[in-house]
Amino acid sequence: MQEATELLKSVGDAVVLTGAGLSTGSGVPDYRGPGSIRATPMLYQDFVSDPLARQRYWARNYQGWWKLSQAKPNEGHRALARWERRARPGVLLGVITQNVDGLHEAAGTRQLITLHGRSADVVCLRCQRVEARAHLQQRLAELNPAVAVNDRLGPAELRPDADAEVEDWQGFTVPDCFHCGGLLKPDVVFFGETVPKPRVAAAFAWCEAASVIVVAGSSLTVMSGLRFVRRMAHRGVPIIIINHGATRADELATVRLDGDTAALLPALVDPAVH
Repeated sequence: MQEATELLKSVGDAVVLTGAGLSTGSGVPDYRGPGSIRATPMLYQDFVSDPLARQRYWARNYQGWWKLSQAKPNEGHRALARWERRARPGVLLGVITQNVDGLHEAAGTRQLITLHGRSADVVCLRCQRVEARAHLQQRLAELNPAVAVNDRLGPAELRPDADAEVEDWQGFTVPDCFHCGGLLKPDVVFFGETVPKPRVAAAFAWCEAASVIVVAGSSLTVMSGLRFVRRMAHRGVPIIIINHGATRADELATVRLDGDTAALLPALVDPAVH
């Protein structure tokens, strides 16, 4: 920890890349952490081409989104917001997150790139209009009055993208877009879907300007996050990895901290307090 803290103080501007492991402390499950369960996420092609898959997804999301919308930022999220606000232990150019849960925004982070979108929004695939997910939840409730929200979903029944275990979904009614009747989809990047190029370009621009990257709570299993770490390694700048468990870029790390990001990030940002 001392080595990581001294490194941040000495190198200048930093960029942070966060993953699902940062939000587990807020009750949001992850796909690949030590305590995660086996889960098959919804594929983009299945969602847009199969009405039954879409119906099943929304029946599950109706339950899961309500649960995950209750999540609050933890000490890790708040530490990054303080870092940005105070520019200590150095300037934080911004946070690149793979998470869609909105907890960075809730904690107060302003310089933020949400690589995989936001679960708080729903987009029409035809007219591209965006609707608040909270509004859609009301519409889903009105269309499915017999379906009760299960507020006791446990970790084994919930996914990080608000996909929850639901056995009886065949009668679930899914609304279309208010404006054009098109298909509605959470404004998040599904598996098999590409991250929008402008987001990727903006994230790479931060990486090019930064003198160090801190990875917090990501196993870097998927290329959408790993590519930024590889770019920094190619530039020869320091890499600090904070994660509970191994990552795909451990051999590239200048400093490696294994543990809970909700505890380690505050210690990194406010070493005098800890």
